[in-house]
Amino acid sequence: MKPIQSRDNPFYKQLKKLASSGRERRKAGQTVLDGLHLLKAWEAARGLVDTPVVSESAIKGGEIADYLAGRHGIVLTDPLMRELGLVDTPSGVLAVVTTPSSPLAVDGRIDSILLDGVQDPGNVGTLLRTAAAAGVRQALLGPGCASAWSPRVLRAGQGAHFVLDVHEDVDLPAFVQNYAGTVAVTCLDGAVSLYDAVWSTPLAWVFGAEGQGVRRELIDLADLKVRIPMSGAVESLNVSAAAAVCLFEAVRRKT
Repeated sequence: MKPIQSRDNPFYKQLKKLASSGRERRKAGQTVLDGLHLLKAWEAARGLVDTPVVSESAIKGGEIADYLAGRHGIVLTDPLMRELGLVDTPSGVLAVVTTPSSPLAVDGRIDSILLDGVQDPGNVGTLLRTAAAAGVRQALLGPGCASAWSPRVLRAGQGAHFVLDVHEDVDLPAFVQNYAGTVAVTCLDGAVSLYDAVWSTPLAWVFGAEGQGVRRELIDLADLKVRIPMSGAVESLNVSAAAAVCLFEAVRRKT
């Protein structure tokens, strides 16, 4: 396969737009999967991608070359692959796919994770991945969160998107007010230790923006306010780490 070498190639120009622009992804209804693990996770859940895109060096051997055996793909020179800017170190293989549609309606009767203004793509992807690993079935992202289907969030999620029902731009206060189980939030004021907290199922956890935390409106609406006990040498945890502690405490209690 002869590699694409020019930035002016029409396919490459469109790929570059999809890689860098949320507006272009919304307009096209497409997103970019980066990395062999993510492509395999997509294919296990949704079927083969149409045309994998691979770097020139990656087709010379190894796992990516094995994956492409007998398949049609598009080859980019290594510099063009790097210029897409999806990650600091390109994986060597990606694919353009149709962005999945959100389920028609949220479910107020199942375990859920609610993200309130989490803007960092790596954190959003990691939160989704942790939730999926903990057996959560539904993720609700409020306004202001990083786009769930952006390449960097997908890369951090490592396939979690394909086993979760992901809803974006959700009215979180309205969901909380109508939820059938316990809504829990991490905070300091009036909170009990996570390990002493009592809850009923289903359970919905609310996690907030990296700097500001969960907004006051949602804290006030929550059924349960918890804090994670920590050494005095450390005052707080990254939102992804805090979520892992909470979600797997819930898992521990189920087993």
